[in-house]
Amino acid sequence: MKQAINEYIAWLQIERGSSPLTCSAYRHDIEAYASYLEKTYCIIDPDEITQEEVLAYLSSLLEQGKSPATRERAISVLKGFHRFCIQEHFCKQDPTGALAYPKKPLKLPDVLSIDQVDALMDTIPDDSALHIRDRAMLEVLYGCGLRVSELVGLDRERLYLDDGFLLVFGKGSKERMVPISGLALSWLERYLAEARVVLYRPQKPTGAVFLNSRGGRISRQSVHKIVACAGTAINVSSLHPHTLRHSFATHLLEGGADLRAIQDMLGHSDIATTQIYTHVHMQHLKEEYLDAHPRA
Repeated sequence: MKQAINEYIAWLQIERGSSPLTCSAYRHDIEAYASYLEKTYCIIDPDEITQEEVLAYLSSLLEQGKSPATRERAISVLKGFHRFCIQEHFCKQDPTGALAYPKKPLKLPDVLSIDQVDALMDTIPDDSALHIRDRAMLEVLYGCGLRVSELVGLDRERLYLDDGFLLVFGKGSKERMVPISGLALSWLERYLAEARVVLYRPQKPTGAVFLNSRGGRISRQSVHKIVACAGTAINVSSLHPHTLRHSFATHLLEGGADLRAIQDMLGHSDIATTQIYTHVHMQHLKEEYLDAHPRA
C-alpha cells in the first residue's frame, strides 16, 4: 500500500501540478484510510480492498462525527486513489466505483429584514460626493439584486433610466436587462447628477458609472469595504454585498413575485438556484408562526 500511496502523491505533484498543501492533505487522508484497513482487516494490498471495507471506513468517519463535507472529500480522495491504482496495475477493480457522495445539509443564505435594509441605508449621510455614491451603490445592489461584479462593471451607455432598466453583464458574460425604480433609481439619478460629475477626471475619461476618489472605476474590494462598514453601523458583522442580493430576492418572493421572474432578474441559468429563496421564505413563515400563534 505504501508504494501505491507514494506513487500516487508523486503523480499528483508531477502530472497534475497539485500544490504541496494539497498533496499533504491527500497523503494524510489516504494514510488514515490505509491505517484503518491494516488495523481492522489486516489489508496492506490495494488489490484486496472491496467495497465492503471502503463503506466500513466511511461509516467510521460518520461515527467519529465527521461533517458531510469531510466525508465527501474522503470519498473524492479515495476515488482518485483507486482510479490511479487501476491505471498503474496495483489492483484490478475499483471498490469506490459505486460510492455516492453524502448529501450536504441545505445552507440557507443570510438575509436582512426590511427594517435592517432601511437602517443600513440610513447609516450613510448625503453630505459629500463619496457618500452619495455609497448610498447609490447600496440602493442599486439591493434594489436591483446585482452581483458586486455587475455593479462595478456598469457603464453609462448601459443605463436606460428613462425606460427603467439597466443592461448588466452577468456570469459567463451573459447580458440581461434588470428593472430599476423607486429609491434605487432616484439615488442613482442623484449620484449621476451631483456626485459623479465631482469624482470624474477629464484627464482620465471613463464610461464607468461608479467612480473612486481618483476618478477611476471603483473596485470590488472597495465596495466590499463600504458594505461591511455600513453593516457594522447596524450591528451586522461582516456584511457582504451578496447578502443584499439575497435580501432582494427573498423580499420579492415574500411580496408575491413569480419565481421565474426572480430567476430572470438575478440572471440564474437554472431555476433550482433560485428556489433556495423559497426555503428562506418558508423558514421566515415558520418563525412568524411560532412567534405569533398562541398554541405554537
